Amino acid sequence: MKRLRAEILNVRRAGVYHSLTLVAPEIAERARPGQFVSVAMPEDRRLVLRRHFSVHQASRRGGWAGTLEFVVDPRGAGSSWLGEARAHQFLDVIGPMGKAFAYPQKLDTCLLVGDGHGAAPILFLAQELRARGKRVDMIVSASSEGEQGRVADVLPRVVEETRAQVVYAAGPRQTLRSVADLCLERRIPSQVAVEESMACGLGMCFTCVVPVIRKDGSGYDNVRSCVDGPVFNTARVFWDRWMGDVPSVLATPPDGFPAVRSWPG
Repeated sequence: MKRLRAEILNVRRAGVYHSLTLVAPEIAERARPGQFVSVAMPEDRRLVLRRHFSVHQASRRGGWAGTLEFVVDPRGAGSSWLGEARAHQFLDVIGPMGKAFAYPQKLDTCLLVGDGHGAAPILFLAQELRARGKRVDMIVSASSEGEQGRVADVLPRVVEETRAQVVYAAGPRQTLRSVADLCLERRIPSQVAVEESMACGLGMCFTCVVPVIRKDGSGYDNVRSCVDGPVFNTARVFWDRWMGDVPSVLATPPDGFPAVRSWPG
């Protein structure tokens, strides 16, 4: 993990989002799909905390070597400030941070699901999987394109049509739950990158916890998505607890935990 004063090389619009490309070779060389960067805000009391963004692209070769790209949805004060950034300004950036997606060694057919700005790490992952000779199919959800409906509506059909052996997903909690339910039912290994509000991004404040089942099935722990994630094996997430369906006073769900399966090698 490195802290850099990175120059903004390029800013462009990507639909309703803003894409920023930075000159950050030390971070770009180490970045992997699913990880994120932490960007400092201007010296303003309203913007004390850094803002955290998934790595959308990291170029290690060619004309864009040493550059890093992330996508901003300019809604809040911090993201709106970044949405007004221009080329040749400098940002205080820390990265790469968090746990990345794992690449399957023996399975070759991969289905990738991105919902909203969750598509940012998914596109990066698609390129890395293709570079490893994997087949990649994608479902990308947006507000105004393609078929009308939810990811859950098309997911079963696409899984069958593509004969997906592995599923990856990034997006809102409900979308990830839909992916997890289908994959657990069909015994398809899957990983998800969760979207949790992060404060420090360094594992110190415990504001971004996700309930994860222990490997021995004895209970669960609230782990920090900034350092223990944001990527998790769907078979390990205690979904009912995370979705708020199980009262916090219960240490385990009434029917016990589901079988925990390891990610395939």
